[in-house]
Amino acid sequence: MRRNRHRKFQVTLLLLSIIGLLIIFFMPDLNDSGALPAEQIPAGTAATSPLPPKEQVQATPTATPEPTALPPTEEPEPVYADAVWMAVGDVMMHKPQLPGAYDKKTKRFDFNPFFAHVKPILAQGDFVIANLETPMAGADLGYSGYPLFNAPEELGEALKAAGFNLITNANNHSLDQGEVGILRTLDSLKTVGLPSTGTAASQDEADNLLLTEKNGIVMGLLAYTYGTNGIKIPEGKPYLVSLIDEEKIKADMHRLREAGADFITVSLHFGTEYQITPNDEQKRLARSLVAAGADIIAGSHPHVIQPYEVIETTDENGHAKKGLIIYSMGNFISNQRGDSKDYGVIFKVNIRKNMTDGSVDIIDVESIPTWVHRYKPDQSYRYRVLPVEETIAAANDPLLTEADYEVLQKNILMLRNRLDSMK
Repeated sequence: MRRNRHRKFQVTLLLLSIIGLLIIFFMPDLNDSGALPAEQIPAGTAATSPLPPKEQVQATPTATPEPTALPPTEEPEPVYADAVWMAVGDVMMHKPQLPGAYDKKTKRFDFNPFFAHVKPILAQGDFVIANLETPMAGADLGYSGYPLFNAPEELGEALKAAGFNLITNANNHSLDQGEVGILRTLDSLKTVGLPSTGTAASQDEADNLLLTEKNGIVMGLLAYTYGTNGIKIPEGKPYLVSLIDEEKIKADMHRLREAGADFITVSLHFGTEYQITPNDEQKRLARSLVAAGADIIAGSHPHVIQPYEVIETTDENGHAKKGLIIYSMGNFISNQRGDSKDYGVIFKVNIRKNMTDGSVDIIDVESIPTWVHRYKPDQSYRYRVLPVEETIAAANDPLLTEADYEVLQKNILMLRNRLDSMK
């Protein structure tokens, strides 16, 4: 009996020992099962510690780091666009220039040989401007030279073929054939695709702005003359010819800027004929217009070359820039001879636009003197516009004599000194 009790006691003690061991074995899993690993704690939720409050480790506050200065932002490299501006002086048609250019077979005039030797030079330009100082009013009015010019329409075709793409025609001969002469000349230019400014067929046409874009650069072109040789502009039609009016020119320049012009050329038919230096009024007006925002003044009328100058100025945004004033480009083609009236100049100007900030400046100015070679292989004169320095350097023109080369050598020094005298 006592032995059975002792055996039961041992069994009970063994069971309790096993249960105790099981409890000890499983307790850590029960304690850990309620805590999430750190990486599973939802953001913004504080983690719960399994330790009693007294045993929790207090975190040491971390100092807030000082903000790190960002490196300065680099200015973007500017992107540039370039275009070449070219212009020549007076395009005239005296009576002796006509017979040698007439083709009896086709019954048409061919003036292309006039410009064949300068065509490769003009091909280098983007904006290529000629000052047309003669109406092209039609054969029915009779072709004529000085003092009341009227040239064949084929002259416009030859100018286009030579490489000109813009025409100014505000000059003292604009009204030589009256209102009809202006209207017919404008029609002829439109027919061959030569935009023009300086004369107009209506007030609306006169108010239209001539803007042309090349290589992302927009040029605005204006043209004005001092007068019309005493021929009155028809009453009520002031739009026919643009006369020099300083305040109106400045207002027109402002309109061009508002319309998107990056740079502005103002063609001025002004000065004193056959004077090799600009007069005081030429200088005052040209400089005033540059100060008001004109980029290039393209002068004509004296029929001889005058100097040019480059003015340092600023644009409306305060950017430094240059203004170019060409007081007279002489005669590009005419029958006038002697005292340098048979010389002209092609100006070639590199225009550069900063496409990043919109500023425009003149980068380079090149002057290329030209000479009108007149010769007579038969009963009629022929004419060629020759680049002087290129012709001298080649020294192989079969139509030029040794005496011609000697005169060219002498005169190019004179012309260079004259052109550069105001630089």
